[in-house]
Amino acid sequence: MVYAYTAIGDSLTTGFGALPGNGFVPVYRRMAEGRLGTPVVPANLGVNGLTTGGLKQRLRSSNVYRAAVKDAQIITLSIGGNDLIKAARAAGPRPGEFQGLLQQALRDCKRNYSDIMGSLTQLKAGSRSPYIIRMVGLYNPYPQVNEATEWVREFNRYAAGYSSNNVGFASVYHEFAGNERGLLFLDHIHPNGRGYRVIAGKLDALGYGSLR
Repeated sequence: MVYAYTAIGDSLTTGFGALPGNGFVPVYRRMAEGRLGTPVVPANLGVNGLTTGGLKQRLRSSNVYRAAVKDAQIITLSIGGNDLIKAARAAGPRPGEFQGLLQQALRDCKRNYSDIMGSLTQLKAGSRSPYIIRMVGLYNPYPQVNEATEWVREFNRYAAGYSSNNVGFASVYHEFAGNERGLLFLDHIHPNGRGYRVIAGKLDALGYGSLR
């Protein structure tokens, strides 16, 4: 038995900030192979800078994405961080607009995330083989900004609400909070190799459901 693993999402999925083979996708794949005792073949469809809106569109219109999700027994999803980052950068030197922009971005993000999960459910409907979906929670790229902390916590609460028998949420917020210096890349936004290993470990700890 060979399991297909499709990774969708943003620069965390591509492994930006880590050496090749050290992003969470290849590390988690190796962990999954060890736990399942069978080959796991990855398809990494991560896109640097991708937002929830961008992923929603790809899942609706890209035959590559749709086929890769349909065929996968393991799916990971990392998305949402760029929605926060773009809203924060849009506010720029206008702190008075910061709260409003962040609140609007969070509303849009939640709506898009709902559509993403709906697309995944639809694409897996009638699947004859067991599968698992694993969502990667957000850490806070702006730990010094209270509004960003609240944004990330609210997003994580919302995303975790999609957990079910075969859908799991990997919370990484507390692992990164206060440990940013040791777990983030030089840009202070993306994880480094250690940070990606933390993410992979949290995904692995969720288990493998009916795949075992």
